Amino acid sequence: MASKKNLVIVESPAKAKTIGKYLGPDYVVKASMGHLRDLPKSKLGVDVDNDFEPDYRPIKGKEDIIKDLKTTAGKSKTVFLATDPDREGEAISWHLQHLLELPEDKAQRVTFNEITKKVVQDSIQHPRAIDQDLVDAQQARRVLDRIVGYQLSPLLWKKIRRGLSAGRVQSVAIRLVAQREKEIAEFVPQEYWSLDVRLQNKAAAPFTAHYYGVNGKKYEPKDEADTQRIVAELQAQTFSVKTVKRTDKQRSPTPPFTTSSLQQEASRKLNMTPRRTMAIAQQLYEGVDITGEGTVGLITYMRTDSLRISDEAQAQAKELIHSRYGAAYYPAAPRVYKTKAGAQDAHEAIRPSDPSLTPERVKSDLTQEQYRLYRLIWSRFLASQMANAVYDSISVEIAAGDHTLRCSASNLKFAGYTAVYEESRDDDKEEKESPLPPLTEGEEVTPTGFAPLQHFTQPPARYTDATLIRTMEENGIGRPSTYAPTVSTILDREYVIKEGKYLRLTPLGGVVNDLMCQRFPDIVDVKFTARMEQKLDDVESGQVKWKDLIRQFYVPFHENLEKVEKDMEGVYLKVPDEVTEEKCDLCGRNMVIKSGRFGRFLACPGYPECKFTKPLVVEMPGRCPKCGGRILKKTSRNGYTYYGCDKFPACDFMTWDVPVKDDCPVCGHTMFKKAGKGFNKPFCANPECPNFLPEDKRGYRRRKTEDAAAVPAEGASAPAAEPAAEEKKPAARKPAAKKTAAARKTTTRKATAAKTTAKKTTTKKTTKKAEE
Repeated sequence: MASKKNLVIVESPAKAKTIGKYLGPDYVVKASMGHLRDLPKSKLGVDVDNDFEPDYRPIKGKEDIIKDLKTTAGKSKTVFLATDPDREGEAISWHLQHLLELPEDKAQRVTFNEITKKVVQDSIQHPRAIDQDLVDAQQARRVLDRIVGYQLSPLLWKKIRRGLSAGRVQSVAIRLVAQREKEIAEFVPQEYWSLDVRLQNKAAAPFTAHYYGVNGKKYEPKDEADTQRIVAELQAQTFSVKTVKRTDKQRSPTPPFTTSSLQQEASRKLNMTPRRTMAIAQQLYEGVDITGEGTVGLITYMRTDSLRISDEAQAQAKELIHSRYGAAYYPAAPRVYKTKAGAQDAHEAIRPSDPSLTPERVKSDLTQEQYRLYRLIWSRFLASQMANAVYDSISVEIAAGDHTLRCSASNLKFAGYTAVYEESRDDDKEEKESPLPPLTEGEEVTPTGFAPLQHFTQPPARYTDATLIRTMEENGIGRPSTYAPTVSTILDREYVIKEGKYLRLTPLGGVVNDLMCQRFPDIVDVKFTARMEQKLDDVESGQVKWKDLIRQFYVPFHENLEKVEKDMEGVYLKVPDEVTEEKCDLCGRNMVIKSGRFGRFLACPGYPECKFTKPLVVEMPGRCPKCGGRILKKTSRNGYTYYGCDKFPACDFMTWDVPVKDDCPVCGHTMFKKAGKGFNKPFCANPECPNFLPEDKRGYRRRKTEDAAAVPAEGASAPAAEPAAEEKKPAARKPAAKKTAAARKTTTRKATAAKTTAKKTTTKKTTKKAEE
């Protein structure tokens, strides 16, 4: 009789495939597809009268997976629970043990910080028991969020609008955005002036110096009159070089990525949303087929707030830096970064599993998004272990009577880590220093012009995905696994919308935030939420029992909720309309923004007398290739995005392709890129230009002949039509794939039968649309 095999349960099929190749024939690897047991969606699922006992139930639709795992587990010698190495993964393993009715001696917990052959085989030899403290920390978060969500959301439904939701972390994120909006609205610009002086040295080489102050003290001109006074005084003086200081300035590399910093940098450098960043990172962690290597998990676990790097990884980095760049590019000792206080140090920082797998080496085996994110992670890690960059810095002070001017410049002397990677900035403002000509102390210089400039202080910038996540992390709100879902949720609920890369509070978000701030100040209090996160960490460390934590929170929360419901009886909060500059085509009123099943759209405020609506438009970069007008981003009534000229119907330009801000370097026309996720190379829309890309080469799926009329012709334009007709065109995109699939299935049938089926389908679809 053959010996029993071992069962390994992971969360995803991709991970199962990778690990299965490493473990060999004695192991069967299956995927649970995430959670198999959870609180029911239809009710609270927490017995608040019975010490907060959760009512866990098998998730609907996963019966077959549970049955298969149960059967396989029954036939297996040992069951290794190999879900993700965090609280959520620990909880999934705990639920699996209960669902599959596994005895303690049969269920073994294993974790993989990285999915490489060595780590997987080593980990399977060193299993452990399920960490109940980790499970309890997850249960505490799940129950807390369920209580807040399921008891607060109905209040929002009754008082504001159906379909709304409130959450423990999302409510604080909305408040942060709302506070920033308030700061911007209340901001009062302050005038200030700067003064630059254009100078020449004795060899007539030009350079610019900035006015610093008087009598060695910094002084900023108050207004135009003050600035002109200083200019008049300077014109009467002789200018001479007082000091020239030359120093070597060193700049250190940034640490390797944590979850938060990865999401921020991917947003800045790759224009990836936090949700997309984590999805691609998951693929890299779980494993990719690499030519010559087999299936390899390319990065370590991507949910971490630790900056720790293993000794083995540091040694690999040292070897790679020495061989690729030379010994001078490696510091005197390996770099160690200190993890901030309060961070969970269970995992390393995010790094490549094998640094020798360079981005260039694996590029052909990765999708464009995978390659770009892997290159970012690999570069940041390698740079974090490299020597400082050295700059030759020169500072010059120029005297003009009692007045002082200053100028400086720096040149890269030794690239160090910058040969691999430099961190992006949130504000996109990098002060560029002009090179200075040779100057010597005591040398007279000649002024050739004065450039006084008026400035006004600027309000704080609205949050972006990156800066909101950074603020949440700095304030201790949420944890690595919650940043991306929180930002996605407040966008999905339309409490916040994106304008370009910036997040703006909507009127709906403002009403919800005001209600929460007035009635539930603790829930939206940043410090209170941060303390709650700390208490969840205390549950994980075993210092606090999870039900005690829930009890401390629930009693005052429930009392306050009952009081609010009583106080607000009969009160209904109206969400103010967001008024735009767009005029109603029928009655001329200023249109307002509404939300529907396909998102936001423009509607006439005169409803029901005037029922006119039209898609919400956003101005895009670039110019119309046909008439030079503005290009607008539009959304059809069916929810599809397209781009058209603002002079429609006089100009019939319309395209699926996205206009980009850079003009064509060859002909100067607006450039476009294919719509869709990931990086797509821009191309020119001018058919006469060498950079022009015909539509059939832009990567869109081929459409049937009958759909051709709905697609812009080559040159990215469409026939003129009335607005309503124009909006219907994009709807042809979606059914095209379905029709093709249906046609493939019926190829073996008789022609007459196929025609009859097509007629029935068409009739059925038409009837359904009419009913809607």
